[in-house]
Amino acid sequence: MEGFGRPAPAEDAVRYRLFAAAARGDGAEALLRRCADAIVVRFAPLLAAYIWQREPFRLRYAPPRGEIPAHIGGTTLFGDNVEDEWFIVYLVREITREFPGLAGRVDDNDGEFLLIEAADFLPKWLNPENSDNRVFFYKGELHIIPLSEAQEQECDPSAASPAISQALRLLSIRSEEFLAAEPIRTALYKRISGYPEKIQASLHRARCYLPAGAAAVLRQRPALVSAAVQAFYLRDPVDLRACRSFRVFPPDQRVMTVVTFTKCLYAQLVQQKFVPDRRSGYTLPLPSHPQYKAYELGMKLAHGFEILCSKCSKGSPDSKRNVLNGPLWERFLNSLKEKNYFKGEMEGSTKYLELLCMAEDYFQRSVTKPECSEESPGDEILTLLQTTTIDMKEFEREAACLPPEDDDSWLEITPDYLDQMLKEARSKSLPSLNEEEQKYDLEAVAESMKAFVSKVSTHEGAEMPWSSDESHVTFDVDSFTRALDRILGEDSEELDSDDLDEEQEFNFSDEDDEDLDAENQRQDEKVSPDELIGSLKSYMNEMDRELAHTNVGKSFTTQKKGASSVKATTSQSAGPDSEAEDAELTPVDVDMNLVTNLLESYSAQSGLAGPTSNILQSMGVYLPENADRVGSNKGATE
Repeated sequence: MEGFGRPAPAEDAVRYRLFAAAARGDGAEALLRRCADAIVVRFAPLLAAYIWQREPFRLRYAPPRGEIPAHIGGTTLFGDNVEDEWFIVYLVREITREFPGLAGRVDDNDGEFLLIEAADFLPKWLNPENSDNRVFFYKGELHIIPLSEAQEQECDPSAASPAISQALRLLSIRSEEFLAAEPIRTALYKRISGYPEKIQASLHRARCYLPAGAAAVLRQRPALVSAAVQAFYLRDPVDLRACRSFRVFPPDQRVMTVVTFTKCLYAQLVQQKFVPDRRSGYTLPLPSHPQYKAYELGMKLAHGFEILCSKCSKGSPDSKRNVLNGPLWERFLNSLKEKNYFKGEMEGSTKYLELLCMAEDYFQRSVTKPECSEESPGDEILTLLQTTTIDMKEFEREAACLPPEDDDSWLEITPDYLDQMLKEARSKSLPSLNEEEQKYDLEAVAESMKAFVSKVSTHEGAEMPWSSDESHVTFDVDSFTRALDRILGEDSEELDSDDLDEEQEFNFSDEDDEDLDAENQRQDEKVSPDELIGSLKSYMNEMDRELAHTNVGKSFTTQKKGASSVKATTSQSAGPDSEAEDAELTPVDVDMNLVTNLLESYSAQSGLAGPTSNILQSMGVYLPENADRVGSNKGATE
């Protein structure tokens, strides 16, 4: 298995690899290197403006190592923003669609997390132990390599996973056979639907009262906002020492500007309570001030930028300039122009330069070779400050006509919105129902609960009735009766509750236990299953007669007379002596009692989440609101 040859990614990291599906040897290396350059050019307009939480999407060539063939790929830390991980899943799928010769794999510390998203629809043989190297994106579709014919005949759930080279060979020859089932693909594609439009929806623009230097840096490198937020968010007392004097970003020259965050970054920044050191010079107005939030956000960002600069290595800015003068950059820039990346902006205009700066930043972070020394965010900030002219008058003119900031009401989740989110999450695994199908049938409630109880549960959990499992439940009557008779003893009909108290007075030795087991085993061989079942029935009838003289039966709803012809026939054949007792032993209406108890429990929830609604909804049964309770609430309101 691959897991033994290569460690899993970190907890907040996603690993992605693109293999040559059919090519081998030198042909595979040449194909992968060509595709790496072409992928960068093809997806540059999408990636250049993307703001990553921790690290960007990078593709590097990796030579063959052990059982892992040559590939291009990388590992990206996504931190607290899991949307970065799913955006990479979308990218890998689109890459395999644009470049049909490539097969892509994506995993993280959870393993095949793509299968987790479609867990309700997976085949029974697929489990975490045998899922390695089976899940691929190929030609834009999800494929799952099944068990071999020998493994399938043996029905071994712990079968070994195939090697990647073996899986790629099968995929290139028989990909149509390995296409994942439609429910699996639908569940996964729903999770990554909406891209690339979703990128803009994940952004949040807010006004910030920033030092002019920080505003100038963000104008040229908008993606540096993530590094500044992370530096502030993960600060420690040592980091805050640099924020006592603010040598790089003093508070005396601040301007009002609009900063673009991701929603995750904005939430991290705005939700942290922080009071600046009085020696820093940063002061905040009263909370009632109309620009209080802008002052607070700017102060926090300034602390993040100062912390980054205090950790820089004071490297030379010439390394970056040399990278942008190479032939690869020229080809990259020409491809951007052909793809209309600059959107018709005149060369040298402000908008053109902003787009060019984002393209340079993306190229430096994602395209340069590993041997090139990569600048830290602090080094890059200092380099930009050295090469940028800060025009205070221009900032003041822009501050006078700033666009409105985005509404941040999405930070507050109302109970109704939470319910909507939960329903959408449940709809991923449950079939959709139209209005005609949403009829509340009490018989369906009872049948669903019966189906749930009849399922076989294991250490992995209970199977819901709507599961795709169609296997029949087997029941060995002989084994069951022998085990039951071993518990009850030979004369089970003579047992009563007093016997249990008497047994506690005896201490059996190990030898006695062995003798009893051997004796019971000999008795099991002599007694037929029919006799044992008859003994069990006799014992149950005796229990019923004892309970008939108590008030236990009054708590259950019984069947109407004539409801069960089988029970009536049995009662007549018992003889006249038992007629009085049988009159009291009217069969219990199991369905009616089940539905009654469920409805009473559901009503006690008062419209909130509870065990009854959770169990029924997991089986696809939705009960209506309690009309009596709703009517009483309305009457009380009136």
